[in-house]
Amino acid sequence: MILQMLKKNQLRIKYTIVFLLLLFVEVMIALYVHDTFVRPYFGDMLVVILVYSFTRIFIPERCRLLPLYIFLFAAGVEVLQYFRFVHILGLEHNRFLRIVLGSVFDIKDIICYGVGSILLVAFERIKN
Repeated sequence: MILQMLKKNQLRIKYTIVFLLLLFVEVMIALYVHDTFVRPYFGDMLVVILVYSFTRIFIPERCRLLPLYIFLFAAGVEVLQYFRFVHILGLEHNRFLRIVLGSVFDIKDIICYGVGSILLVAFERIKN
């Protein structure tokens, strides 16, 4: 029992470190990269892995469908952009929330989320 708790805490620490590193990379991409590949495609793929790492801090044990759930969440946020969710909430003037929630729907973003989710599935299979 104690050994299991220690293992879970070690996993939480590892995922916290990964989350913080990925968050740093995402912020650097958002602030300093203004190209046509890394920011729009790699950044979207990476955000799925970021959300996965954050979730694993609280759910350190394996959840086989977690990559699917995260993909559905990311795709859901993208669909909300199609319906101009930020404008409906009256947050279009809040730069931070406009960046986090997004304001422009793009089907290519959903494809990038899918690629990130596939990488997560591959990671989990290799790890286990």
